[in-house]
Parts: sequence; structure tokens; C-alpha cells
Amino acid sequence: MNTSKIIAAAALSLVAAAGAHAEVYDGVHALTSAASRAEVSAQASVAARGANPYADGYGQGVTTVASVRDRSAVRAEAVAAAHAPNQNVRRESFAGSVIPSQFGGARISQTRQAAL
Repeated sequence: MNTSKIIAAAALSLVAAAGAHAEVYDGVHALTSAASRAEVSAQASVAARGANPYADGYGQGVTTVASVRDRSAVRAEAVAAAHAPNQNVRRESFAGSVIPSQFGGARISQTRQAAL
């Protein structure tokens, strides 16, 4: 019994020794760039100050939106909506999704979520 355990341990150690291989260290690799340090620094400065080619909408420029409404009119509408007594009323907030008559049938906006 003891001899079989010794033989099994020896066989296992031989398998482990045969499977263990270390990598060879080649030292520091040689520099393969053809550009000088000053050229690389200049290229890095240009790239850092340039536009991001990976950004959304790259190359489209500035987009403008034409509006037919006056700024003061839009602001006045926003202030009126903010002071409205039913600004937070949602159809989902009531039983059976029915808005009570005490809210006067005012325009109730649907909840919307921005698309990504």
C-alpha cells in the first residue's frame, strides 16, 4: 500500500514537472519607431487639440434649429406651466386611471422618457 502511494506520487510529480515550462526572457525590445522624440511630441500635441473622431456626431459641424417662437413667449409658457396647480397630475396616479372631475379636465400630459 505504501509503495503504491510512493509510485503514484512520483508519477504525479513527473507529469507536473513535464507540464511546467517557464517563458524565456528576451530582454527589453528594441525601439521600432522611425519618428524622433520631437516629431512624436508634435503629433501628440496636434492630436490632443484636434476633434475627437470617436465622438458622436463627429464631422457634422454645429447643427442649428430654426424656431418660430419668441424667447419671452417660451419663457412665459414655462412659468405658467410651472405654476399650474395640476402640473404633476398623471393619469396613472388615480384609481382606474381616471382623473377626478375636480381637476377640471385640464390638459394632462403623458409621461415621456428621452430616447437614447
